[in-house]
Amino acid sequence: MKKRKKKTFLSSFERLIYQLFAFIIILLIVGIVCSETSLAQMNLDIQKLDSEVEKQRKRIESLNMKIDEMTSLDNIKEIGERYGLTYHSENIKTIK
Repeated sequence: MKKRKKKTFLSSFERLIYQLFAFIIILLIVGIVCSETSLAQMNLDIQKLDSEVEKQRKRIESLNMKIDEMTSLDNIKEIGERYGLTYHSENIKTIK
């Protein structure tokens, strides 16, 4: 009769090591997923802020153009004539 080899099961220490390893791997995967999610959310927020900044830039540019139009010589003369004033170029100052 041949002797059968007994199946050797893992010792409790080896089992603990494997479970700990699996737990660490799962924690790493969850951590990576969470960090990628927060990174994607931050990128979305940055894009929203960039679009708001661009809108404000366009608004500022539009207002600067309006200021330039209002301080043009023709506009100043027209308003001055409307109020009965005369034009003296040395009295005109442009503030920017």
